[in-house]
Amino acid sequence: MSNLGKVFGSLVHRGKKAEENQSENASTQAKGSIADKIYLKAFPLRKLSDIDLVKQEVNSGNIMILKISPLASKSVEEVKRAVNELYEFTQTVGGDIARLGEERVVVTPSSVRIWREKQPMPPGEMPTAA
Repeated sequence: MSNLGKVFGSLVHRGKKAEENQSENASTQAKGSIADKIYLKAFPLRKLSDIDLVKQEVNSGNIMILKISPLASKSVEEVKRAVNELYEFTQTVGGDIARLGEERVVVTPSSVRIWREKQPMPPGEMPTAA
C-alpha cells in the first residue's frame, strides 16, 4: 500500500505543478489579449455625428448594431447619408455592412464577414440555430 501511496502522491504533485503552470500561462495570455477582445455593441443613431463614434468602434475591431429609427424619425435623408457614409467606410477598411430588418444595420470590421443567404426562403420558414 505504501508504494501505491507514493506513486499516487507523486502523480498528484505533478498534476498540481502542471495546473499551476497552465494557470500562469493563461493569466499571462489573458493580460496580453484584453485589447484583442471583440465586442458586439448596440448603438442608437440619433444624429449624423454619431457616425464618427461608429467608425472608431469598427476600427477598434468591434461589431456595431445600429438602431436607425431615432435618426429616421428626424430625417430620412440623413439616414440615407449615414448609411452611404458607413457603406463607403466599410469598403475602405474591408469591413462589411448589412441591414437587419427595418430598424437596424450591422457594421463589422475586416476580420468579420456577414453571412448572406443566397436563395430566398419560402414564406413562413425561419432558420434556426438548432
